[in-house]
Amino acid sequence: MIRPLRIALTAALASVTVQAAGEPPATPAALVASSPADAWADISAEDLIVMTIDGGAQVIVQLAPAMAPRHVANIRTLARAHWWDGTSINRVQDNYVAQWGDATEKKPLPAGLLQTSAADYALPLANRRLRVTPLPYPDAYAPKTGFVAGWPVAMDGNAAWLPHCYGYVGVGRNLSPDAGTGAELYTVIGQAPRQLDRNIAVVGRVIDGMAHLSSLPRGSGELGFYTGSERPVPILSMRLASDLPAAQQPHFQQMDTTSPSFAAYLRLRANRKDDFYERPAGGVDLCNAPVPVRPAP
Repeated sequence: MIRPLRIALTAALASVTVQAAGEPPATPAALVASSPADAWADISAEDLIVMTIDGGAQVIVQLAPAMAPRHVANIRTLARAHWWDGTSINRVQDNYVAQWGDATEKKPLPAGLLQTSAADYALPLANRRLRVTPLPYPDAYAPKTGFVAGWPVAMDGNAAWLPHCYGYVGVGRNLSPDAGTGAELYTVIGQAPRQLDRNIAVVGRVIDGMAHLSSLPRGSGELGFYTGSERPVPILSMRLASDLPAAQQPHFQQMDTTSPSFAAYLRLRANRKDDFYERPAGGVDLCNAPVPVRPAP
């Protein structure tokens, strides 16, 4: 039963790549691949964190300073202090999160960290000159959703916040009023836990190397923490890309969410036109329309 399905799927996928000259791309992936250079924006090296874990595998996190300014400032301070070197990924909970930091919770934090609070979980959009590209479909967790400066946002009135989508990075915290410093981080490795929105600071997203986190062994302890018989994954280093030698700096671009290419991409995400789809969905939620990111050409 499996073999015919694979053949059919392969044939369907192959068919969508064949298009007549002048026709718009039939799939989101094809549209992204054919989008012009002016549809892309460079991601600053100051907004990229390169995490190297046991064995030399690298995970690259893009920070969102416009949406989480104080937490992002703290993360940059921690990275420049090399604070994460020698810490570990110590929690991997199936269909939820992979979390890292100091398992002992005793490592001294560097000087200069900013005080954070629940006010950092959502920020006002007014007077920030940020253009919103709306997503015109219902959302279960917010009155409105859309995209701002390359990021998906949920909105209520003037307040906007980053959602807990797959691969997005949040700040671990204890019970309120603690809002976390940025020293304890996690990334979503399962279905988007949007109920966490506005309860924890979301500070960025993994844009490369996600498989190194999502494929880790699950912890057997409560909430997926590794127990004494399980080995946490050592973190060798976490560095701002801007602090690395030029030859080692990664370079990425994200699609401009105000561009015609992104508007067309959203339409295709909501209404697939290729031969494999019998019934277009007629809509797409915030986490199922990820902003395209690519290595810089």
